Amino acid sequence: MNSTTRALRVLLVALALGALAGLMPRAPRAQQPQPYTKWDQYGGSSDSMQYSALAQINRNNVTQLERAWFYAVPGDPERLAFNPLVVDNVMYVAGVRGVLVALDATTGKELWMSTLQTPDRGLAYWESKDRSDRRLILTASNGIREVDARTGQQILTFGARGFVDMRIGAPRRNGGPNSSPGRVFENLIIVGSNVGEGYGSPPGDIRAYDVMSGKLVWTFHTIPRPGEYGYETWPEDAFRYAGGANTWGDLTLDEKNGIVFLPTGSPTHDLYGGDRRGDNLFGNCLIALDARTGKRLWHFQIVHHDLWDYDNAAAPKLVTVQYNGKPLEIVAQAGKTGFLYVFERKTGKPLWPIEERPVPKSEVPGEFSSPTQPIPTKPPPFARQSMTPDEVNPFVTPDEQEKLKQLVREAANEGVFTPSSHLRPHIQFPGAWGGANWGSTAGDPETGMVYVRSLEMISYRKMSLVTPGGGGGRGRGAAPLGPREQQGQGVYMQRCAGCHGPGQMPMRAIKIVGSQGFRAVVRQGVNQMPAFAESSVSNDALDALEGYLTSLPTSDEQAGNPSEIRLPQNPNRYQGPPTRYGGSFSAGWYTSNGYPVSGPPWSQLVAYDLNNGTIKWRVADGTAPGLADKGLKTTTGTVRPRNGPVVTAGGLVFLANSQDRFLRALDKETGQLVWEHELEANPEGIPAVYQVNGRQYIAFAVGASWGTGGDPVWKNPLHRKQGKIEAQGYHVFALPQKRDR
Repeated sequence: MNSTTRALRVLLVALALGALAGLMPRAPRAQQPQPYTKWDQYGGSSDSMQYSALAQINRNNVTQLERAWFYAVPGDPERLAFNPLVVDNVMYVAGVRGVLVALDATTGKELWMSTLQTPDRGLAYWESKDRSDRRLILTASNGIREVDARTGQQILTFGARGFVDMRIGAPRRNGGPNSSPGRVFENLIIVGSNVGEGYGSPPGDIRAYDVMSGKLVWTFHTIPRPGEYGYETWPEDAFRYAGGANTWGDLTLDEKNGIVFLPTGSPTHDLYGGDRRGDNLFGNCLIALDARTGKRLWHFQIVHHDLWDYDNAAAPKLVTVQYNGKPLEIVAQAGKTGFLYVFERKTGKPLWPIEERPVPKSEVPGEFSSPTQPIPTKPPPFARQSMTPDEVNPFVTPDEQEKLKQLVREAANEGVFTPSSHLRPHIQFPGAWGGANWGSTAGDPETGMVYVRSLEMISYRKMSLVTPGGGGGRGRGAAPLGPREQQGQGVYMQRCAGCHGPGQMPMRAIKIVGSQGFRAVVRQGVNQMPAFAESSVSNDALDALEGYLTSLPTSDEQAGNPSEIRLPQNPNRYQGPPTRYGGSFSAGWYTSNGYPVSGPPWSQLVAYDLNNGTIKWRVADGTAPGLADKGLKTTTGTVRPRNGPVVTAGGLVFLANSQDRFLRALDKETGQLVWEHELEANPEGIPAVYQVNGRQYIAFAVGASWGTGGDPVWKNPLHRKQGKIEAQGYHVFALPQKRDR
């Protein structure tokens, strides 16, 4: 047999075997999990949908839910807003003092406890393709750290001995991490930042780091530099002093198209823009970037030259709708403005026209307000955007109602984009809290529906001339510092201001950590903060520092925690223009009995059908506890709840309420209440929906803080039921297990 004949026979045999193989059944491939059946990323998935395809718990059986297990978080009362992650059979949560803890997801049994603190709202998770390397990514305490998801041990090969300092930048220091986690794309972790709201705040650059090494891969400048798009929307060289324009809320990743969507906040100073003439790109934008390179694909500015603190904080929602008879991928951004802005996902083209309309001009000297603002023609707004005298709260005496009606008549009150004034008080509706805030939206990829939890409260402020350097962070009208506090201020400026302050490392209120806790941190150090021995800061100086810090007010919206001190500006940083005006940030307006001046509802859940741009239903979100005691249980909503909805394939929307302590499930088609359960503490944040061994669970983080600071919302039984510390922790619900007979 010659070589040619032999080769031909081999070829024929091979062809025959190939044909036979084609007739035989193939070995099944490893099945990929159905989309949205896991909860291994913040909000459930990297596209921030707050959606679960699990349907074991549904409209017909949700009333049978019972608590499957509880993991207690003892110690100090906390506002626990952490969204648990679940990988395989392990749940990751924030435990005592925010330390990372791993639990058995079916029993709540503690598996291990890390030494590292988590971000306030959640974690990011990365795993290698073969799952041999699994990492939890913690964006907290000035930068990024990683933990082995199996052991809880810090990964010291990441960054510089386990730490990447996000504050490093040029020509200025950058902001540290925000309270919401970043998003993982391939081998990148993409992060926003927390920069503060005052003069001298760092710019809100968007950054991506290599998950393995911690190396900075790309940066997008949200305050453009010379030659970059948008530079002309600022004064010359504004990037050297202007700050903000940061993503401090939730960001969204479109893995299929390789796009990361970033909602940005206002430039600083939030309420006065005399030193930032122009539209101020990329402040108050929805930005679409190439997730691999950071290249800008498109953007839309939702507020020009923001003067209202109208940050974009809610996560953009990615749904597919039927548009002109064809499926179309869209992105929807809910704003503090009360509008829902809807765009084609790849191009940024508005799905329905968004018109530039004239708005009132600022009366404040030196201000350059924008003559127009973008107004969506469709869909309709989810929140109220104006107030008439007849809409004053009805739950006060007739005399007080009449006085409040007159104040409404006298105020600057011409709609959603009415600027604040130094001549008269100004009504801002929605107020500085929104509208929509972080965690407040959910999307249904099966139906094209988007659900928005709306906060509906007024900000009421009057601007006034500010003396540079006055107040030292204590605000206008504060009493002069005494000799002891002045000594403490000197210690702060010498020892603390280089690292702490607006846009830098925050500092918890001493009344929260306690005097002993404060002193322990100073003497022993914590995370990146060094220890200060008595030879460096004497006990007398430490006493004075404590007195000074105790005299300062609390609250920082971007940090999401009113237990943080509102620190003064670093004197070595930009202090603002020589002549400038300021006003109260959140500026809530309340009646004599502590209720908002505007009538209810004070929070709502609104369901949009984005196939046609309509509102399908809206319902009040909970009941103000003080009014529920009087029998008003369906129409009021609550004042400033901090909760996000989750929608499921079981036909439900789950939404807890931090103020009235209820967990609720609504029919996602109608908004009808189908289940509610009251806890003995205050649920916060976004619940987690997951399944292990064929059983579906829903987990709620629950804190016991009654609130801090002087805002009438906190420590007020009219607004917030006080929680019990023994109920603080993670409450996990499931349907009853079937027992063998």
